[in-house]
Amino acid sequence: MREQRSTPSGNIGRGQFIQLGAAGIIGVAGTLLLPSCNAHEDKAVSPPEDLMQEHGLLNRLLLIYDACHRQLSQGLDFPAEQLFSAATIMHDFVEEYHERQEEQYLFPRFEKAGQLTDLVRTLREQHDRGREITSHLLSQSRGTGSLRPAGQTIQPLLYSFLLMYRPHEAREDTVLFPAFRKLVSSHEYDSLGEEFERNEEKRFGKDGFATMVGRVAEIEKTLGIYELSQFTPSQT
Repeated sequence: MREQRSTPSGNIGRGQFIQLGAAGIIGVAGTLLLPSCNAHEDKAVSPPEDLMQEHGLLNRLLLIYDACHRQLSQGLDFPAEQLFSAATIMHDFVEEYHERQEEQYLFPRFEKAGQLTDLVRTLREQHDRGREITSHLLSQSRGTGSLRPAGQTIQPLLYSFLLMYRPHEAREDTVLFPAFRKLVSSHEYDSLGEEFERNEEKRFGKDGFATMVGRVAEIEKTLGIYELSQFTPSQT
């Protein structure tokens, strides 16, 4: 199972990232399965928590898609490079890693057990549709400085993606992942956590998740949507 160790300043691990509150956007603090321990002890991360953290990254990418859709809907331009960068992370980390983990390790176990099969079928279909949309977004935003000429094509793609993925990941967080803990033995559960960690390190390096978060943060800063306080509504 993944271990969260203390790291020097400037090298923030996934566990510290959550403790600092940056992953609060996924709204699952009450469901994380962290063992009780002090700040100097290793902390194990469960497979569902691992996936929920990655949903936090997905949500930040959706905020970027939101910003792009809003600008284009108002007849304004949007930097193509930033959409291309966000869609690249969506493809590389969310679709070809995070979702492949779900498809390889979670979905087959539910199907074999005959549990939540309708939900799993829908989730699989939505993964496929999401990859199709991402492919179009990448082709439309690659090698161009302005999105305005392709705005009428990109807007519905972004809208479809946003409309699908918010309920998609919410249903996984509140139904699929909690049910998964009851589906497998404690030994298998722990082994999967360790395998998730190995897979991530093999594909993205030791600090792969933190690197992806950093890349998303840079896009947010460029677009002026990084500061969390700007999303606080004014007093009524």
